[in-house]
Amino acid sequence: MKMKATVEEVVSRIPGPATPEWPMGEPFAVALAHGSMSVEYYAPKGHDPQTPHEQDEIYFIHRGTGELVIDGDRYPFKAGDCLFVAANIAHRFENFSGDFGTWVVFWGPKGGEEHGEKA
Repeated sequence: MKMKATVEEVVSRIPGPATPEWPMGEPFAVALAHGSMSVEYYAPKGHDPQTPHEQDEIYFIHRGTGELVIDGDRYPFKAGDCLFVAANIAHRFENFSGDFGTWVVFWGPKGGEEHGEKA
């Protein structure tokens, strides 16, 4: 099991393969995974086309500035900030700088912890 990830190694795998959802290549790469938890690095370019996720997630902003729009509410961010998005909630990054990159941690049951099974 992988126990450490570096920004340099993970970012070197972005963009990932082109898919119908990500025709310019996936703007993320998985750094670590264990059970229901995965840690990814996300670095979209130009615009953020993501759709809601089935798990709760936390973003740890690594670099850049911008706004995270969560269910219509805007949250300005800068490097060092931490933001939470519950499962199945519409969200996207907007007005972000060209150097923007964030760690994102997904965990828990589909539907999120509040609505999923209790551990």
